[in-house]
Amino acid sequence: MKQFLIIFFIGLSSLSFGQSKYGYVHFDKLIEVKGTEYVIASIENRGKVFDVNEKKLLFINTMNGETKQIDFDKDAYIREVKQIKIDSLGINLILISARTIDLNGKKGIDWEDPMQIIILSTDGKERTQLTEDKFFAGDWTVNAQTGKLVVTGYYDTNNNNKHDKADKNEILIYDLKTLKLTSRI
Repeated sequence: MKQFLIIFFIGLSSLSFGQSKYGYVHFDKLIEVKGTEYVIASIENRGKVFDVNEKKLLFINTMNGETKQIDFDKDAYIREVKQIKIDSLGINLILISARTIDLNGKKGIDWEDPMQIIILSTDGKERTQLTEDKFFAGDWTVNAQTGKLVVTGYYDTNNNNKHDKADKNEILIYDLKTLKLTSRI
């Protein structure tokens, strides 16, 4: 029995050590951050069977090679990474729409969880989540004249994880200079 346990534990440790050699980093997209020396790379660390273990954004300073990494939960879904640049108002930031929280508690982030709007500075050093965790962001647009972000969505007021008549639909307006909510419609 003792020999069996020794062989079992040696085999188990070899197996778990051997799995790491199949992991790899996958660079998906490169995005130039206009008006800066930065480029953003999206990164997924993948395992042996294409499981995504981590999702990250990497801000790369192309002048000196320095990087700043932004980590997300392994189950997170990043829908869009977009630069918002309005020179006349002094606005230059990165907007991310993503599912990053397991609101329904179903052991991971899935399609029933809310989409949030997150703002990052152009160097990745500052991060602000604009929409509340409970707000399911739908569509968004920026008015370049006023520097306001308009977001449609709803609050799941009855907590059934479905968009139905009982839910409160809203349009939220954020000031992109202050990153504060200015109006609810």
